Amino acid sequence: MAGNTVSTTGQDHIRWFRNTAPYINAHRGKTFVLMLGGEAAQHPNFSHIIHDIALLNSLGVRLVLVHGNRPQIDERLQQAGLERRFHNGMRITDSAAMPLVTDAAGSLRAQIEALFSMGLPNSPMQGSRIRVCSGNFVSARPIGVLGGVDFHHTGRVRRVDVAGIREQLAAGAIVLLSPLGYSPTGEIFNLALEDIAVHCASAIGADKLLLFGADEGLQNIEGELLRQIAVGEMPDLDFASDEQARLADTARRACLAGVERCQVISFRDDCAMLQELFTHDGAGTLVAKDDYEQSRWATIDDVGGILELIEPLEQQGILLKRSRELLETEISHFRLLERDGRILACAALYPYPEDRCGELACVVANPEYRGGKRGERLLRGLEREARQQGLEQVFVLTTQTAHWFIEQGFRECGRDALPAQKQNLYNLQRNSKVFFKTL
Repeated sequence: MAGNTVSTTGQDHIRWFRNTAPYINAHRGKTFVLMLGGEAAQHPNFSHIIHDIALLNSLGVRLVLVHGNRPQIDERLQQAGLERRFHNGMRITDSAAMPLVTDAAGSLRAQIEALFSMGLPNSPMQGSRIRVCSGNFVSARPIGVLGGVDFHHTGRVRRVDVAGIREQLAAGAIVLLSPLGYSPTGEIFNLALEDIAVHCASAIGADKLLLFGADEGLQNIEGELLRQIAVGEMPDLDFASDEQARLADTARRACLAGVERCQVISFRDDCAMLQELFTHDGAGTLVAKDDYEQSRWATIDDVGGILELIEPLEQQGILLKRSRELLETEISHFRLLERDGRILACAALYPYPEDRCGELACVVANPEYRGGKRGERLLRGLEREARQQGLEQVFVLTTQTAHWFIEQGFRECGRDALPAQKQNLYNLQRNSKVFFKTL
């Protein structure tokens, strides 16, 4: 009997694996660009990241890995007794530094290729047979002289060989790009890691750009992890460090260049990339061209999802019970917040135009996703809608969430403040409190 029993731990793993199926299906055949700085290559977790990249490859994800080498260059410059020279945040690569730059890039590229070649028994790489392709996929041009400063062999991306990269990806290879570019005259240029990542992701039409940093994701100046950011929100944000600001700017540039989603995760945290890609909440920060969680008006197809969301609160007596038939007739009053097709929050607006006011009802957020101010977002959206309809006030009836509405600017009133039509429908048994807010 014991031989046929699956342990609790084993069942947990199987359930987790089962739950990843939608993400595996969603990612298969997609193209991801991964940006890993030279600091990541020096961290003990780097080999685990390589194992996870190999796993993505085996699941049918097309991968371009862009690696940096800034600390490796700095080490070589120090050993050679040469000065690190920067201007406006860009490295000045003169003739003395350039051989050290190419040495750092070549050495790290070889190290990464060696890690992908591992296939020891009982290791994550066993049987993987990963093919890595690197080459002259990036053409470059010199920066030249800026503000009187000659950048010598530091360059900018001129062109990405889209056809060549796509050909290798279609053959199942991982494309590895070093921070070097080549000119038609045969020169080599030292390029910024971020410049290559953005240009490559945009040029090949990547579905995602994954950016690895030292921290969990992007954090604001108070140290709060920002789970998701729309590009339009970035001008109002102050990030916790210069590195995070650079990562945020790289993500912003990529989104503006056509990449739908960028994700910032930690190279220090084991499994962070898999958690980000294969779980609902992820592990870091998602940066999107538009809000990742979309707010929209409900349709008849959303009735089932709304019922699933509100039924637990109806059973607790927090919400008045609504039948499916009633919800179907009132569905046009509901606004939703959804992520990847899943309804995370809902709220409804019932206007009383003759009284110049409207009722806000059924303001509900999924308990698994509270803390993201989703209720506030829906509330603000419905208040804007009420103003557009010419309403001057909104009101709510509540039995257990009075404090939350007070925090949103509502004030308690008597029942006689309600529209006459609503007073006639007031449920004395529930004895709900009445709160109004002037718009």
